[in-house]
Amino acid sequence: MKRRIQDIPEQDRPREKLLRKGAAALSDLELLAVLIGKGTRDMDVMTLAGKLSTVIDHKGMNVSAEDLQEFEGIGDAKAALLLAALEFARRRIKPEGVRIETPADLLPHIRHYADRMQEYPLCASINGANEVMNIRLVSIGLVDRSSAHPREVPDGSRIGRYHRPQPSCRQP
Repeated sequence: MKRRIQDIPEQDRPREKLLRKGAAALSDLELLAVLIGKGTRDMDVMTLAGKLSTVIDHKGMNVSAEDLQEFEGIGDAKAALLLAALEFARRRIKPEGVRIETPADLLPHIRHYADRMQEYPLCASINGANEVMNIRLVSIGLVDRSSAHPREVPDGSRIGRYHRPQPSCRQP
């Protein structure tokens, strides 16, 4: 039986609960229900959230728009919203404990800086076991340069930067 959101006491509705108590007070299903917004004629938002949660748990960060769109009520806009929320969260999660063997292993944790027009010197602190302890932004540069003073880089750390050439500098 479909349980409409109006049938849930106002203080227990996911959106109102989030606004009143904060996101940490919500279960994963309630957070997903807030993102989805509404159910369908045949399925309430909490049931839909439960079904989507199972797929997301199974596929992890490899979930695709097609996986989400298999469910009635999830079209292009909702699939894009959910995928954007997952990617945003992934980018903000600290990579502590991730072991790197080559510089390429660090790229998934910093690739969200690649589309920036300015230079973003980053400092990755790595312990003796090659585990990432922290990645921090040293400074934000201008379009054509960035100045990072050595005192801004912790002892023993290496600094690297990504600079995307301007369109006028690219080879044809």
